[in-house]
Amino acid sequence: MLEVLPFAGPLAGQLANRPQAGLSLYWLGQAGFLLDSGRRRLLIDPYLSDSLAQKYRDRGPSHERMMPAPIEIEDMPPLDFILCTHHHTDHLDAATLNPLARRFPRLRLVVPKASLKLAQERTGLDAERFIGMDAGETLMLDQDIEVRAVRAAHEALQRDEHGHHLFLGYGLALNGVCVFHSGDTISFAGQVDEVRALAPDLALLPVNGRSPELAAAGIAGNLTLDEAVELASSCGIDAMLAHHYGMFAFNTLVPERIDAKAAAMTGPTRLLRAGIGIEYRLTGPSETTD
Repeated sequence: MLEVLPFAGPLAGQLANRPQAGLSLYWLGQAGFLLDSGRRRLLIDPYLSDSLAQKYRDRGPSHERMMPAPIEIEDMPPLDFILCTHHHTDHLDAATLNPLARRFPRLRLVVPKASLKLAQERTGLDAERFIGMDAGETLMLDQDIEVRAVRAAHEALQRDEHGHHLFLGYGLALNGVCVFHSGDTISFAGQVDEVRALAPDLALLPVNGRSPELAAAGIAGNLTLDEAVELASSCGIDAMLAHHYGMFAFNTLVPERIDAKAAAMTGPTRLLRAGIGIEYRLTGPSETTD
């Protein structure tokens, strides 16, 4: 069961309220999420800096943030793991990862094996801070956090010279629930079977879509809103959080379109637009929440 629990005040204060059962999720903007099991805190694809605005200050489309980071890096509570789905800076951001790793010396980072060397070079962190994964692999982060990696296509299925996939999605099973984060992806043959095998309770899917104009500028696209809903529905997933919008003006989706789609849906899959100032509380069928 997924509960939507708006809260007032800063996210940093809210994070002191750790769940007693299930899993609490918070959107950080773009594809970034914080997951709190009560025992462990994980981040997926956090982009909390403004590094891309600086990188593209004098070239290409503006990468100025449309929304501020919901939490300052120095206000982040202790973290156990960060998972990055691929090498693009809004998913593997040294300006976010490096200061977090310096604050929390025991923090480990999970990245695609294809990005291990780049991640080390980009962040300047020691190799032992990283754990590499490839599609088809399963990793136990500790005794009760299982991560299964699946393929992603952004916008194609790509491998490096060693055969490792450049783009991944992750299924995370913990506290009796499973969350699927697709990473950046479009639809591809075999995707439904791979995702369905994870048996997710909640899917975190991008909805900003793609266009020939962006492709011509070298900017890979993602699922459209309709495609994301179709993927979640085809996999029998109870709920979907739509994300990867509202960060960069050149590559986003109008929020009202997501809300209108959610209001019009009649099938078993529940569509929600990821929002700031909301705790998403996910519990298994035998659990109850206060």
